Amino acid sequence: MADPDPPKLESAGLSPATKERDAPSTATTTTGNGDHKASSKFHLDVEDALTPDPGTEDMFVVENNKFAYSPGQLAKFFNPKSLNAFFAVGGLAGLEKGLQTNRESGLSVDETSVGSSVAFEEVAPKGVPKYGSHGDTEPTVKGDNPAAAAAAANATTSTHDAGGAFADRKRIFKENRLPEKKSKSLLQLAWITYNDKILILLTAAAVVSLALGLYQTFGVTHEPEPVAPGQPPAEEGAKVEWVEGVAIMVAIIIVVVVGTLNDWQMERQFNKLNKKHNDRTVKVIRSGKSAEISVFDIVVGDVMHLSQGDMVPVDGIFISGHGVKCDESSATGESDLLKKISGEEVYRILEAISRGEEAPHDIEKLDPFIISGSKVNEGTGTFLVTAVGVNSCYGRTMMSLHTETEDTPLQKKLNRLADGIAKFGGGAALLLFVVLFIKFLASLPGSQDTPDQKGQTFLRLFITAVTVVVVAVPEGLPLAVTLALAFATTRMMRDNNLVRVLKACETMGNATTVCSDKTGTLTQNKMTVVATTLGKSISFGGTDAPLDDDPGIKTEKSAANTVPNVPITEFTQGLSNTVKRLLVQANAVNSTAFEGESEGEKTFIGSKTEVALLVLSRDHLGSAPVQEERANSNIVQVVPFDSAVKYMATVVKLPDGRFRAYVKGASEILLGKCSKVIVDASSEELSAVDMTEDDREMFAETITSYAGQTLRTIGSSYRDFESWPPPELAGQTELTAAEFDKVHKDMTLLAIFGIKDPLRPTVKKAIGDCKRAHVKVRMVTGDNLLTGRAIAKECGIYNPKEGGIAMEGPVFRRKTPEELKELVPKLEVLARSSPEDKRILVKTLKDLGETVAVTGDGTNDAPALKMADIGFAMGIAGTEVAKEAAAIILMDDNFASIVKGISWGRAVNDAVKKFLQFQLTVNVTAVVVTFVTAVASDKEESVLNAVQLLWVNLIMDTFAALALATDPPTDSILNRAPDKKTAPLINTRMGKMIIGQAICQLAITLVLHFAGPTLMGYDMTNLDQQEHMKTLVFNTFVWLQIFNQLNSRRLDNHLNILEGITRNRFYIVINLIMIGGQVLIIFVGGAAFGIRPLTGKEWGISIGLGAISVPWGILIRKFPDAWAAALTPHIKFPKLRLRKSRKKDDLEKTSEDAEAQKSKDLATDSESERFGPPLRTLTSIRGKRASTHIRRGFREYMHDKKTQVKDKVVGGSTTNVAPEGAAPVNGTGGVAKKA
Repeated sequence: MADPDPPKLESAGLSPATKERDAPSTATTTTGNGDHKASSKFHLDVEDALTPDPGTEDMFVVENNKFAYSPGQLAKFFNPKSLNAFFAVGGLAGLEKGLQTNRESGLSVDETSVGSSVAFEEVAPKGVPKYGSHGDTEPTVKGDNPAAAAAAANATTSTHDAGGAFADRKRIFKENRLPEKKSKSLLQLAWITYNDKILILLTAAAVVSLALGLYQTFGVTHEPEPVAPGQPPAEEGAKVEWVEGVAIMVAIIIVVVVGTLNDWQMERQFNKLNKKHNDRTVKVIRSGKSAEISVFDIVVGDVMHLSQGDMVPVDGIFISGHGVKCDESSATGESDLLKKISGEEVYRILEAISRGEEAPHDIEKLDPFIISGSKVNEGTGTFLVTAVGVNSCYGRTMMSLHTETEDTPLQKKLNRLADGIAKFGGGAALLLFVVLFIKFLASLPGSQDTPDQKGQTFLRLFITAVTVVVVAVPEGLPLAVTLALAFATTRMMRDNNLVRVLKACETMGNATTVCSDKTGTLTQNKMTVVATTLGKSISFGGTDAPLDDDPGIKTEKSAANTVPNVPITEFTQGLSNTVKRLLVQANAVNSTAFEGESEGEKTFIGSKTEVALLVLSRDHLGSAPVQEERANSNIVQVVPFDSAVKYMATVVKLPDGRFRAYVKGASEILLGKCSKVIVDASSEELSAVDMTEDDREMFAETITSYAGQTLRTIGSSYRDFESWPPPELAGQTELTAAEFDKVHKDMTLLAIFGIKDPLRPTVKKAIGDCKRAHVKVRMVTGDNLLTGRAIAKECGIYNPKEGGIAMEGPVFRRKTPEELKELVPKLEVLARSSPEDKRILVKTLKDLGETVAVTGDGTNDAPALKMADIGFAMGIAGTEVAKEAAAIILMDDNFASIVKGISWGRAVNDAVKKFLQFQLTVNVTAVVVTFVTAVASDKEESVLNAVQLLWVNLIMDTFAALALATDPPTDSILNRAPDKKTAPLINTRMGKMIIGQAICQLAITLVLHFAGPTLMGYDMTNLDQQEHMKTLVFNTFVWLQIFNQLNSRRLDNHLNILEGITRNRFYIVINLIMIGGQVLIIFVGGAAFGIRPLTGKEWGISIGLGAISVPWGILIRKFPDAWAAALTPHIKFPKLRLRKSRKKDDLEKTSEDAEAQKSKDLATDSESERFGPPLRTLTSIRGKRASTHIRRGFREYMHDKKTQVKDKVVGGSTTNVAPEGAAPVNGTGGVAKKA
């Protein structure tokens, strides 16, 4: 708690040198970017410590503040780190009292509002001005800073329920949430959709057409013309000349509305996924008990746990812990690991300096500051939260740095392909316009039409040409991939795959190998101690027959094994209280797990291995609550678990003054460090004897036997010391595994535990599915070789009869790169592996051309997760560092979820290819039909008019994208090998279907148009029958597309095109809408669509001709692929690279560079890689919607953004919230120069 009488600053602390404002290097310990710079002499400068930075005055203004500090005062600790500010607020004791919390028990779970108030003067050292250079006068928010003024206004208005949990804290210090980026409104999205060159051009043409039509209809007198008997009066046609212009406008409105609603729906879906991604649980102390809460529920005053691998979500001051070192490179740019010193210890030193004592020479190492965005690389401890949400360092940086997501590789490919198709359509439209225009000019001399009729004719041919572009440009391609990704990521969330990096979703479908952890992924991570050998005295369990029966491996216990094996009840009864206490203390202190509630039941929360040992202690050894056991143990040193040496250690002081080091870790490693073994476990006197070679062999065979029964073996040992640190460690201020190794010898073996972790029931089937999908599964485990091999064989990964290899990490990592490339294809089990072994394995596999998926849960797994094509982090057991490095988070840690991810990844790629197959067929057919019929027509009219083509465009773009992009994966999707990285978008099977269906549709449509009147007996001199004929062609064309959409549901040569159709309600509903829309158009479309209602016979002909595409599709599928490839050797499908300005060499270089940089793609900053709503991107010919989402290199963009942020805060605090465009202010009050 705070001192009752805060220290009074002596004259030495307030010397003139101290008060100088122009010497920032002597007033702080770090520079603005976190680089340590020790000054020649350190002085405390409390006079300026809490001065508001220009533009941040609003953070210091809080009405009805019941706490001693404002958010602005607490923000002064950071950026740069300031010991002056820490001292000025009264240190850790002052913070504890001023924030009305307790460093031991944390906040009360029952707190709502705070009853009493604490003044700044009660906690700060005497003489410290509350607002720095402003003295004790509250700073005023400048009127010329509207952003700050608005923030100050908001600060005084409570948005929290007065009776809600921690209401006062949330009102004053805010919640731990960043304001959501404002979504675009429907009108904004509609404008983006409409802001399209072709649509605008079409609108202008429609407006002119409407004006001319209105003039023709209402502005001129229509003279009756002589007509043939039975024909409708000519003037009726003249009265609806304006309808075509209106119909085009309505069609444009429908296109815009549908596109807008799609974009809006996608934006909502991605926002939901982002919220899910940001949420995670953290450990805090409340009412004296450790508890897991949502990261959003952290408030200022909370006491939070720090553990190795944590990503720190909030700012704070370090309370206490063991060997805590943080990586602050992502937060401050400091590359070295920074050791954290207790706030209490730092304040004592600063107090001494304030009294005039000399500052220690290494004062720059005094760092009690925990910065949000940093990572805990080593150690455990607790810290007091001082800033959350927008007031934290990470929050302020993120508010300054909002980035758009870049397109995925598939989206980029499709955008480029769409550009190629658009150029083809644009060329066809231009050629059509030129031909029709020449015909129009040639017909003018003999024309009897009035000028407005000639204008209408010209507009009609112009609109026809423009509509060809609309039809040809496949804006539905990017929409299809975006829809597929949005649909897949939403459904993958239900399958416990949280996609963090959008490109991983499509990459997952082409994974060729999966390197999987064992614990919790292949197994249930529900560990139970089922066997224990306690020294040479007694044992229980572990008598099952071994699963691993490899020849040459001895797995049975030696006849020399003299340790009695008894049931567990007899085992516990046979132990003395001394031995029980020894086991209980060894398990309690060598653990970071704690007691809590999970799903309404009291249990232990933490590492499952540690939980299993603690449950054994609680249920069978009479252990008190683990927190009590730890509190009763005088812990003097902790050596955190190190994956390189596979153990952790804790040193406790015994009541007799001696010290005991408990070690827990890999049993065979600990056995090698032991020279003694405990005997006579029933005696109250602890006794041990020297371990003989026979004993060592017996224990080794016990470990082998346990491992052969698929048990994880954990060893426990101890050693007593007369003093600590011992002479071998003299002068060591901190202890790592490397230093502890100097005394890790002559240990006494206490016990070998066999822990059962049963296989997940779904694992065997999932691995069978992987084999079916030609995806190789490799197990990478920290267990010993025998355990790993036995479990791998049980679940079907390890197949020695087929040439499979199992190997240990130390042997693996000594191989040369050439040896690795020969070995890795056959490697199936890598045991006793370190994170570096996993990284080497991933690198070798990628060098061999594999697409690699990797699972990881530890902090040290981050390099392998980033290097892999797809990194899977464990959602339950994974550290925050691993989750940040991964592309997908397995919410249930289950291997079967990876297989579901593969299925969905393939479904995404297939959905896009299905749509591409359908789209290209319609594109070719519609453009050719329009071109040929318009050129052949005497009136320069296409058989499909502009409004009809816009309806076809709606069908083939938006509706088809919705229908085909939402197909869920079928079981047969895993019956094929994954596509290679170099595989083209359009393969031979797709190519033959596109060409074959286009030939069929063109033949039917053109024959029906040109020969139909003769074959069916229509009188083309009759205007009504002319319209009937055109309507029949239009109806047949649409039904050809509807039936071809069924064909496009399959990409292979199998004939069942209806597989899984009942599971896709989207497809059924959208097809019903299309059919309903078409029927409605034929019956009531009338003048708007230029059609006549059809008879039953004509409907039968239309649907019958349309259905021909289905049996024709069967014939195409039966046509051998090899023949199709041989017949079309020179047909080139649209290239993906179409930039003529780039030379061929440049393109090749770009391709090589892209391949070289491939491994870095998923390693970009995860915050910026989060998917935002990638709106329906159009091609370059279609305007702004594409250019706003395709930019130059993403790294360059991020670099520019970060530079802008640094420019804002150079030399000073990031709390500068001056209006955008204002010159940034540096730390000395001047205006920073712009770069």
